[in-house]
Formats: sequence, structure tokens, C-alpha cells
Amino acid sequence: MEAPPGRRRYDSLRRTAQALETRADVARAARRLFVEQGWAATTVRDVAREAGVSVPTVYAVYGNKAGLTRALADAADLSADVPLQLAELEAAEKDPRRQLAAMVGFDRRLYERAGDVITLLREAGRTEPELAALYRDGRTRADETRVSVFSSWPPGVLRPDLDVPTATDIYAGMCNIDVYATLTTERGWTPDQVERWWREALVRELLS
Repeated sequence: MEAPPGRRRYDSLRRTAQALETRADVARAARRLFVEQGWAATTVRDVAREAGVSVPTVYAVYGNKAGLTRALADAADLSADVPLQLAELEAAEKDPRRQLAAMVGFDRRLYERAGDVITLLREAGRTEPELAALYRDGRTRADETRVSVFSSWPPGVLRPDLDVPTATDIYAGMCNIDVYATLTTERGWTPDQVERWWREALVRELLS
């Protein structure tokens, strides 16, 4: 018996939703296993078993093991909400303090929600050139945002002894995954405390 027109109309949407859910299941499984077992010890078959799908399905969705990690890197950026950061930066175009706060907020969200992925990429990248490139790409994009923001400020906003490259280095030295992990894991700070300290410290270190 032929399906009603209304049901047929949504078949394509239903298939798309199912495909997206499968991708999400595989990505979540890969993240758990990569973090728990390490990159080298985890196989595509392990990921398929954890996700409850077939090995060919994993290959069809992500291509190979490196593709899984690329998906996780993309997911890290999504979890930190790049559009929100852009909107906040544009809204605070004439207010360097608020722009610093927007950048710090993005980094806090990134490390809070995807710090394990960033650490995984960095550590696995010591032996896997493709993963090392992914980690470098992420750091490069972060620096490009900082350079773009700092370069947009009129003369006199940065401290007189700072140029844009040095200000970018100071930001990267303070607001990174290692500092975040040390404060939250070893020192018992909350993410809110880290974000507040970063905001206040960057104003002292960077602005006139």
C-alpha cells in the first residue's frame, strides 16, 4: 500500500535526521574512546562497536580514523559557538574591554566543553602529522582572531610598550588549555573564576 502524501513529504527529512544522529553517535563514541584509551589504542572497529553501528558505516560517515578526529575538532569550535563570539565582538567594536571579554568567553567555552579534544589533538599530534596539523590550524585561527581584534583598535589603546604581535603572545600565554586545566583541575577554580581572572588580567596586561 502506498504511503500517504504527507508521510512521503517528510521521508527525506527523516532520512537526513537519522544520518545526522548517526554522525553524532559516531563522534560521541570516538571522543569517549580517544580520551579514555588514547589515539593509538583506538581502532575504527572499536568506535563502531561503541556507537552501535557497522564498521562500513563509520568509514562512510568520516572516511577514516583521522577523519573522526577532524570531526571532533570541528565539533569543538561548534561547542564554543563561533557565531556568538563574532556577534559579541561586533557589538563591542568601540569597547576593547568588552571585546577582550568576548574573546575570553569563547576560550572558556572551548576549554570547558572540548578541552579533552584539544589535549588529544596535541598529544596524538606528536606522532601523527595530520593531527599535528589540525592542532596547529586551530591555534593559528585563534591567533588570527586576536590579531584582527587588536589591529582594529586605535593608537593608544594597547600599552605603549606593546605591539600587536606581543599582545597576541601575551594573550596566548595566559588563556590556554594548560592554564585552564591547572586552575580548574589542580587548584579547584570554577570556570567562572577562570574567566573573570582572565578578563581582569588581560585588561591590566594589555590596555593603557
